[in-house]
Amino acid sequence: MSVRDKLKKLGQEQLLRFEKELNCSELKLLEKQIEELDFSYLEHIGLDEASSKGEITPIKAMTVNEITQKRAEFEKIGLDALKRGEVGIVLVAGGMGTRLGSDHPKGVYNIGKTKDVFIFQRLFENALDVVKQSGIMMPFFIMTSEKNDAETREFLADKNYFGYDENYVKFFVQEMAPCVDLNGKVLLEEKGRVATSPNGHGGWFNSLLKDAGCEKFLKTSGVKWLNVFAVDNVLQKMGDPVFVGATIAGGYEIGAKVIRKADPYEKVGVMCKRDGKPSVIEYIDLTDEMAHAVDEQGERLYNFGVIFNYLYNLDLLYKIKDEKLPLHIVTKKVEYVNEKGEKIKPEVPNAHKFEYLGVDLVELASSVLPFEVLREKEFAPIKNKEGVDSVESAQKLLELNGYIL
Repeated sequence: MSVRDKLKKLGQEQLLRFEKELNCSELKLLEKQIEELDFSYLEHIGLDEASSKGEITPIKAMTVNEITQKRAEFEKIGLDALKRGEVGIVLVAGGMGTRLGSDHPKGVYNIGKTKDVFIFQRLFENALDVVKQSGIMMPFFIMTSEKNDAETREFLADKNYFGYDENYVKFFVQEMAPCVDLNGKVLLEEKGRVATSPNGHGGWFNSLLKDAGCEKFLKTSGVKWLNVFAVDNVLQKMGDPVFVGATIAGGYEIGAKVIRKADPYEKVGVMCKRDGKPSVIEYIDLTDEMAHAVDEQGERLYNFGVIFNYLYNLDLLYKIKDEKLPLHIVTKKVEYVNEKGEKIKPEVPNAHKFEYLGVDLVELASSVLPFEVLREKEFAPIKNKEGVDSVESAQKLLELNGYIL
């Protein structure tokens, strides 16, 4: 089937609107992109797959006090696993620094005051702290996106991976999904390029397996656990032996680092049970009654928010890799080329993006350990230029922990 026939069948012929204005190589690139793009995302428009259903009940977290009492035991178990090469780490870094006012990958953003301190740098330095403790390099997988892959690789190679052994660093590219307008028509980013966006971090394992090099490396490395974390938290610890040890000791399939919420309505997903199984409820779905509910000791029942730092058993990941996650459809501002060929930068949300979320993977496990960490020690997300979860707030927390910026 030709590209034109494919688009006609899909009702998306507008994607070839400017074909006569493209040169031969530009047209070939556009046709190749259309051939490779997964248009099945469009079938989900109007479906409420990500709705919150089921009976929500509290889940018990392992608190900082409980962890402290068994710290030495957990640490030994975790270090033993690390020394056997059983722990790999996965950095989800497909995003751009758009909300920070940058057109570059988020990880290359410089948060230094008196010297260069890059977001990527802080993550590699934190990983190296564990390497020094265990004496063993952890396989370090980095998920980029189509939009930032080349620049990310070039930046990290130029910085010599901030001292991390490059033989253990492996890149793979996140799958992309088309961006559609509010009428279901796929947008053009340029006259010869379809508008796309990363398909969310929930599909990271499937994206990893689609890279033959990464899959082979994973299968031959002896890894049994993968610690997945997001690019924006510059204080987080990955491959943390105490976290690893506690998850292994309890026989859990997933470990999830959590923090106590700053207030009942803090905008973080909350660990809970849904119909008796581990789950995460989004803050917008937390009722007033649930937000303020307390136990006999006066502790809030829904008080532990996830920070996107998960430890997955590899056997579980292989078992659930073909499971269909709910697809979240979000409405956002997407730049596009209009019918006249003009580049439009919308002032209000104008398009749907399709995303699989990592929190949904939790529901596919039979057992999850919510593992409490101290907010001021391990949670300094950089999501905004100013205000809450910003460059400034992260800088203050880094300085509080003795880091010189």
